[in-house]
Amino acid sequence: MKKITLLFISLFIVSCGVKQTQSMLSNGNYDGAIINAVDALRTNKNSKGKQDYVYLLEEAFAKAKQRDLESLNLLIKENNPSNYENIYNLFIKMDNRQERIKPILPLYLIKEGRNAIFPIDDYSDELISSKNNLSGFLYTNAKKLLTSKNKMDFRQAYDDLAYLDKLNPNYKDVRALMDEAQFKGTDFVHVYTKNETNMVIPTRLQDDLLDFSTYGINDKWTVYHNNKQKNINYDFGMIVNFRQINISPEQVREKQFVKEKQIKDGLKTLIDANGNVVKDSLGNPIKVDNMKTITVSIYEFTQFKSCQVTAKVDYIDFRTNQLIDAFPVTSEFIFDYIYANYNGDKRACEESYYQYFNRRAVPFPSNEQMVYDTGEDLKAKLKGIITNNKFRR
Repeated sequence: MKKITLLFISLFIVSCGVKQTQSMLSNGNYDGAIINAVDALRTNKNSKGKQDYVYLLEEAFAKAKQRDLESLNLLIKENNPSNYENIYNLFIKMDNRQERIKPILPLYLIKEGRNAIFPIDDYSDELISSKNNLSGFLYTNAKKLLTSKNKMDFRQAYDDLAYLDKLNPNYKDVRALMDEAQFKGTDFVHVYTKNETNMVIPTRLQDDLLDFSTYGINDKWTVYHNNKQKNINYDFGMIVNFRQINISPEQVREKQFVKEKQIKDGLKTLIDANGNVVKDSLGNPIKVDNMKTITVSIYEFTQFKSCQVTAKVDYIDFRTNQLIDAFPVTSEFIFDYIYANYNGDKRACEESYYQYFNRRAVPFPSNEQMVYDTGEDLKAKLKGIITNNKFRR
């Protein structure tokens, strides 16, 4: 019974696979049908149950080849260099199709007493010729694009040269031309700060903000410089304008509160409601935890100082000297330091609070330090603006 069930399942799977392959063939998806059939014929290819796949593969291979050859003839007759890539890809496609079926050949058609027909051609000359034609076209076209004044053309030249380098490694001076295209196609952005406040901005904060090596935001076509470099024409500017700095007075806030807790303080004899000693089954007095209430008065001091920096990030197009966009930024840093002392039993408060009892008052950070300490938050927000707002849309 188990063998019959497995056989039924196997036949059902084969039937579904054949129908799917037939549907692909009918819809013109010849290569999909070929892939299905080849996968099915990798095992037991000569069994009767696989004959449908052999017929389907023979038909799909013939029709796919005929369609590709017709497309090739049309492209070749047009004699248009822009067709070279399609021509090369068609030869690759036909060669790959042959390589896909070679491992399972020959395939025998039992009813007809013959091997299925799969004409195998040598496309090596065509592959070499079409690759050389495509390489020459890509090279010539890229060289032409590099004479343009449009950065998008330089980027297209780079992509074509990168494709050419992959297609035909070490072709002429492609690597050098790629470097040229990369440089010409890159947007260089000069980043600098302006102080519009009436306070001194710490130099180290400005240096940190402009240290773009820590941002990780340079991409394939955009490079940020905080110091202008020779021989580079900058396309865009990014200005971090410090607009306002607000620093609160130094404050010490005081707070007093009481904590209470019950703790175990040894053992005591259990007494019932009538004042009698409660005993166990052996006549011994029963002992229970003796609980007592402890309290502690806590005097808490909080040193507080805050700093808020308001800035604006301007995107400038140096080619037109026009403002592209502006983004407001506000960052804040809070100095919040707690210390405390107590009267009573400190066990009445949480152990996590004990750390404050070991502290004493500390000097408040200077105004300059407070401004500097806003830097990490300011850098994170600046990076977010750059990441989410590209200079070229």
